Amino acid sequence: MEDLAIFFSKSLMSWLVIQVCLTLVFIWYLRSSKKNLLPDDQLPKTAVILCLRGADPFLPRCLRSLLNQNYPQYDLKLIVDSHEDPAWKIASETITEQEATNVQISPLRIVRNNCSLKCSSLVQAIHELDDSYKVVALVDADTIVHVNWLRELVSPLSDPKVGATTGYRWYVPTGKYWGSLVRYIGNVSAVVQMFIFQIPWGGTLAMKTEVLRQTELLDKWGQALGEDFMMHNILKKHGLQVKFVPSLLIVNREETDLFNLIDYLKRLILYSRLYHPRWLALVSEAVSSILFPTIVILLILESLLETKWEAAALLLSCYGVYTVGLLLIMLVLELEIQRMVRSNDQAMSIGKPLHVYAKLSVVTIIKMLIGIPLTQWVYGLAMLSSLWISTVTWRGVSYRVQGPWNIRLVEYRPYQWLDQPIDSKVSL
Repeated sequence: MEDLAIFFSKSLMSWLVIQVCLTLVFIWYLRSSKKNLLPDDQLPKTAVILCLRGADPFLPRCLRSLLNQNYPQYDLKLIVDSHEDPAWKIASETITEQEATNVQISPLRIVRNNCSLKCSSLVQAIHELDDSYKVVALVDADTIVHVNWLRELVSPLSDPKVGATTGYRWYVPTGKYWGSLVRYIGNVSAVVQMFIFQIPWGGTLAMKTEVLRQTELLDKWGQALGEDFMMHNILKKHGLQVKFVPSLLIVNREETDLFNLIDYLKRLILYSRLYHPRWLALVSEAVSSILFPTIVILLILESLLETKWEAAALLLSCYGVYTVGLLLIMLVLELEIQRMVRSNDQAMSIGKPLHVYAKLSVVTIIKMLIGIPLTQWVYGLAMLSSLWISTVTWRGVSYRVQGPWNIRLVEYRPYQWLDQPIDSKVSL
C-alpha cells in the first residue's frame, strides 16, 4: 500500500506541475501579445457568416454586436435553418431595429445528408459569395463581440504564414446550476489545450477565401460533423498556422444543468475523437486528470479502512495540494481574463451592458473547490459513455457517425418555438 501511495502521490504532483507550466505559458502569451491592427484602407472586404438553428439565449445582443463593427467593408450573412425557426423572427426584428443594410438573411436551402446542418449552412453561404470577398469570418450565436472584434480577427491574416485566426470561449463560474460550474472548470483546461495544440474555435474564426480554396476545406466540411478541429492538420499540410488572438477571448454567460452538460460532453468527446489532431494526447490528459485523482481518493478510503494512517496522510495531503493547486490555476486565469476583458472593453455589448465580470466571492470559491472533483467525475462518466456512441442528437437533429467522413443525417425536422428551453438563459 505504501509503495502504491507514493507512486500515485508523485504522479499527481507531477501532473500538477505540468498543468502549472502550461498555464504559465498561456498567461505569458496573453501578456506578451500586442495588437497590430490594419488601417481601414488595408482591411479586405469580409463576409461574416452566422448559422442559426433555434434562438440562443443572447441572440439579439449577438446580432447587434455583429451589426455594429468598427470595420469598413463587411457583410453579415445569416443562414437560418428554416423560416419557421424562432431565430428567423428574432433576426428579422433585430435587423429592422438596427436599420442594417449590410446583412442578408437566407434559409438553408439544401439539407445535406452526409454532414452536419452547420456544415451544410457554411457550404451554402460560402458558395454564394462573389469574388469581392477576400476573407470569411465564422461566428456562433453565443458570441457577443466588442466593436473591434472583426478588425482584430482579420488583421493577423496579413501575415502569409497565418492560415486562420481564432478566439476562444470563456464561461463564467457564477451560474446558478452546477452544470454551469462544471462546464466552466472543464473549459479552463480546454482553452489552454486548444492554445497549445493550435486548435481553432468555430465561434470566432477567420480565413482568407483563397486559403479556403487552396486547402479544399469546403469539400471536407461537406462530409463532416464539425468545421473547426480538423483545420489544424489541413492548414499544417499547406505550411500554414492557426493564430490565437488573446483579445478575442469571448465571455459566455449561458447556463446548463448537469444532465444537458453530459449530453454535450459526449458529443464533444466524440467530435474530438473524430477530428482532434492530438486525440491520444487528450486521452492521456484525461487519464491524468480523471483517473489519477479518483484512484487517490479510493486509496485514501482503503488506507483509512485498513488503519494505515501514514499512507492515508500522504495521499490526503497530496490530493489536497493538487486540488488547491487547480483552484489557484483557475483563479489566476480568471483574474487574467477579467483584466483582458476590461482592457478590451468587451464587457460593453451594443445596448445594455452584460456585466460579464464574475464576482469571486468566498461562496463562489468554495463552490469551485467542490466543483473540481465533481468535474473530474462528470467528464469521466461522459468519456466512458461516449465510447459506445454511434448516433448523436443535437437540437432535435440526429446523425449516425461511422467515421470522420462517414456522417449520415438520420432524422431532421425544423426547429420550433416549443423546442426552446423554459429557462431563457440555458444553452440550446
